Amino acid sequence: MALKRLPFRDPRTVARDIPGVLDILFPRLSGGLVASLNRDAFRYNGLDPVPNELVEQSQLQKAMLFELAVARAELILSKSAEPEWQECIKIALERQNRHYDARRPDTIEESDQKVAEHAARNLVEMLRRISEERGLQIELSPVIPGMGWIASGTGDFAIGKVLIEVKHTDRNFVAGDFRQVLMYWLLKYASAIESDHEVWTDCLLLNPRRNYGLAVNFDKLLQSASSNSNRVELCEALRSIVEHDLLRR
Repeated sequence: MALKRLPFRDPRTVARDIPGVLDILFPRLSGGLVASLNRDAFRYNGLDPVPNELVEQSQLQKAMLFELAVARAELILSKSAEPEWQECIKIALERQNRHYDARRPDTIEESDQKVAEHAARNLVEMLRRISEERGLQIELSPVIPGMGWIASGTGDFAIGKVLIEVKHTDRNFVAGDFRQVLMYWLLKYASAIESDHEVWTDCLLLNPRRNYGLAVNFDKLLQSASSNSNRVELCEALRSIVEHDLLRR
């Protein structure tokens, strides 16, 4: 019987498009737990949500619109000069094409700029406050190690031992958001065992569009979402799954 190797998938794609992998590890990551976690969400003083009516005026795909916001935030954080919109478009398009069949926008309308600028400024302020509170620098695109047929990837941000994931939806955080950061943590932990590197202790989910944040301790999330498995057991279970990288046909 012939054997076929699985194609490499980045961690975000695995968490989003192959949820069954993590459903095995985290059977309790359901509506009840997610609702309970969202009750601890908070808002940042002095920041306003992006008005929904302004978002609806945009003709861009929503994913591209808010990818522009993240790209602009990164450029604001890393440059002293005001970023050019064409540079923001280039970065956003490259990222969207990793996961979707994104179209390059012909123009960025004023309404698009207002939304992306508002969300970007919210995100920058959120990150700077955390950085100042902890006395640590903001890390852009932290590396997510690979494992087996899961390729390496990057997260959004990190500050010290806090992984920061950014969402721009009009709803509360959902199971898929927690599944994604759990996947990132497990891959990081598996790599840390072999390399003696530090692993994230906490996760901060941010939604600059809604001025919404949620801080979660990884150990507590791991215990709540799994069947009381510890981090070593979960890591070995994931390794067992991904090492079966051959499909019989």
